[in-house]
Amino acid sequence: MARTQGSHSEITGPRIRAAALKLFAAHGYAAVSMRQIAREVGLQAGALYNYTPDKQDLLFSLMKAHMDELLSACASHVTSGDATTRLRNFVDFHIQFHMGRADEIFIAYMELRNLSPENFETIEALRRAYEDTLGAILEAGLTEGVFDVPDPKVTTRALIAMLTGITTWYRPDGYLSPADVSEIYWNMTRKAVGV
Repeated sequence: MARTQGSHSEITGPRIRAAALKLFAAHGYAAVSMRQIAREVGLQAGALYNYTPDKQDLLFSLMKAHMDELLSACASHVTSGDATTRLRNFVDFHIQFHMGRADEIFIAYMELRNLSPENFETIEALRRAYEDTLGAILEAGLTEGVFDVPDPKVTTRALIAMLTGITTWYRPDGYLSPADVSEIYWNMTRKAVGV
């Protein structure tokens, strides 16, 4: 649908996505209406459709933007060095990237069930690409003889779940700095892969 003449899509579009993110994380996708999102932004409900076709598109765009940003940032942080160095870089990257993104992470994991089959396929492919990054590091460590991992796929999923757990408990005003947290998580990861 065409944007209303005189509207500011470069301002309103991001405000709509921010409101949807906040509301989906707080109440769950199924419990949030387009009317609530519009109210949060200060729009009439009908005006929302000038910026997005529907609520499904909003959910998908939030999840895809998160995954695209994650994959792009990861690619520049974990590409060089031996397997141990790459694993350490992956852990540090994952922790730093996910701190302060609790809403995005909650939606990325808990709202998959609400995606249409086509959108689910797209997001799952992006998630697999991220898992494959860690999986390749683990496989390299096995080849180099520095990791002791009985099943790289299971270990990949377990490590990502452990690392992503940071969003449930870390608070910037707590007693641990981001560097402290990365060090603790690196030590747990190192032991998990037998380094």
